[in-house]
Amino acid sequence: MNNMATGKIGTVPKDPGFISLPPTGIEGPLTEMQTQVIDTVRRFARDVMRPIGMQLDRKTPEQVVAKDSPLWTVYAKFRELGLTVSSILELPEEEKKVLIPAVWEELGYGDGGLAISIAVSMLPHLYTAEWGRMDLFNRIPETNVGCWGITEPDHGSDVIDIDNRASYPGGRRTKPNLLATIKGDKIILNGQKSAWVTNGTIAHHSLLFTACDRGNGPDENIVLLCPLDSKGVTKGKPLDKIGQRPLNQGEIFFDNVEVPLDNLIVHPEQYKDAIHAILAEVNVVMACVFTGVARAAYEHAREYVHVRKQGGATICQHQSVKSRLFHIFRQVEVSRAMARRAYLYNLTAPAPAMQGSIAAKITGTQTAFEVASAAIQLHGGNGLTREFPVEKLLRDARASMIEDGCNELLAIKGGERLIDPQLLK
Repeated sequence: MNNMATGKIGTVPKDPGFISLPPTGIEGPLTEMQTQVIDTVRRFARDVMRPIGMQLDRKTPEQVVAKDSPLWTVYAKFRELGLTVSSILELPEEEKKVLIPAVWEELGYGDGGLAISIAVSMLPHLYTAEWGRMDLFNRIPETNVGCWGITEPDHGSDVIDIDNRASYPGGRRTKPNLLATIKGDKIILNGQKSAWVTNGTIAHHSLLFTACDRGNGPDENIVLLCPLDSKGVTKGKPLDKIGQRPLNQGEIFFDNVEVPLDNLIVHPEQYKDAIHAILAEVNVVMACVFTGVARAAYEHAREYVHVRKQGGATICQHQSVKSRLFHIFRQVEVSRAMARRAYLYNLTAPAPAMQGSIAAKITGTQTAFEVASAAIQLHGGNGLTREFPVEKLLRDARASMIEDGCNELLAIKGGERLIDPQLLK
């Protein structure tokens, strides 16, 4: 006998219809502390980073870094959050695996360029600590701005390895643009880093990756901490570019710059390990940041289609708009899942998986670009104007597909990590 005949009704969950998801979508449960931290960072991103990022986007590169620039307000307000390298290193693993990717996503949600500036500023502190040089860590005020000196005019994509001939056409060895010569108890630096060094013209110190000559020619590589107020250091003009304009980048020149040998962090024998470690971590940060950029573009598009009327109705009622909006939502969720999965693996595994980090970075940056482009399309002609934020987000996202390793070369490097030596025998 069926329910209709007996009058009995089973327990079927009701369809709630519209569900108001949190800003991070289909997010799992968070602890009270995690919720408080993420909400605090979100307010900073939304109320401080985003409006200042919009202001800085309209300024010249020189105005962006001027003494009276609102850029310094971002740095000052960020320090008030207490998210220093010291505090991050002290987090228990259970908190790190949730908070670190979430925080970087929130900062990217505020402004991708400013988020990268903050992240790179932390690198000298982070790696002097992680690589066992707390003596150097303690010499650097955490209020200082740091940079990562690795790219050179003839060696892009954040990889300096002059012995890796396979990276260059015809397998030719290329001459380094910056050379460290070790003489006694000093490291002598001559040459330059490229215009793509993040924070290059505003940094106080650099985590410097460079070719090295210990007496047998420039056949090795090292990492050192270089104070950028050292005699012989000069800086180029701030780079003028189409996207991430609030993010300062610029050349650094070295003319017989002397750095104590004690500032050497990574010896030639450890260099490939250092490259692996930093690229594995930085690429995941990029993935999280640009998931945030994609999320911002999605939110702008979703808000716009609810208020824009065309053809006698708000455009969100059109089938095509519903479909496109859903696919944007889907892409953001995939990007977030990929970034957090890669971060969790690298945090908990014996060694980070470069292929996972690269997959996350490419997915995050490509998603940000595609979502921002789709958001502009949903805005129609308005999306092309500077009055609407999606125009800036598209430019910011486009830059991300080249910075911190262009996606095409990263894919080659990621593919190399998929080749099992055992299967080649």
